[in-house]
Amino acid sequence: MSEEQAPPPVPLSEQLRARFPEAVIATHQQAGDDTAVVRRESLRAVAQHLRDEPELAFNVLMDLTAVDGLKLGAASRFEVVYHFYSLEQNRRLRLKVPVEEQDPTVDSLADLWPSANWFEREVWDMFGIRFRGHPSLKRLLMYEEFSGHPLRKDYPVNRRQPLIGPGN
Repeated sequence: MSEEQAPPPVPLSEQLRARFPEAVIATHQQAGDDTAVVRRESLRAVAQHLRDEPELAFNVLMDLTAVDGLKLGAASRFEVVYHFYSLEQNRRLRLKVPVEEQDPTVDSLADLWPSANWFEREVWDMFGIRFRGHPSLKRLLMYEEFSGHPLRKDYPVNRRQPLIGPGN
């Protein structure tokens, strides 16, 4: 008599697609990690669900970064990429949010995960993506007088910047 095997668990990204059908644009799994691409206007709702749903309990925002797709032929100029981890469930999830060059803005998650505060400041500083509702969106790595966002693919590498120092 053979034991009946349980069906494999539904990937988390597919669970999100079922819960937020209008929000999730695409999903995929690779090396045991799930990725969901989410519409910008749905980011907060999806993120809050990830944090507050007891079966998910994504209580750690491990990283937040951006990708400039200018030379990659991407549909959107930028993607903001969030890496979440659930200590309780020992699971990871990557959320990607496409962001257009004409309006490089997404909602801040700093009130949901305090670690987002500095991550969002870094992405603003390096890529010029604004985070709506951020408590203090100012440069983190570059000095205030720095002009431009150095990780954008169209940033001129030989650009001269204003000199700063004592007495300036």
